Amino acid sequence: MIGLKQIRKRKGLNQQQVAIDLNISREALSYYENGKREPSLKMLIAMSNYFNVSIDYLITGKEFKDKNKNFPN
Repeated sequence: MIGLKQIRKRKGLNQQQVAIDLNISREALSYYENGKREPSLKMLIAMSNYFNVSIDYLITGKEFKDKNKNFPN
């Protein structure tokens, strides 16, 4: 979860504050950031809303790019 740590640091937040806001332990957040544990879909959505970024960004550190945008519907 490359983007999770990036966005947290960019917003100047520490793990403890984010964990409190998301109602999880600091240890769980640390595990998510370091790839030792994967968050549930519900938690991914909560983190996406909290940081106002896409789930793709949380996982890859990059925003989603529609590979089909050059093709007509």
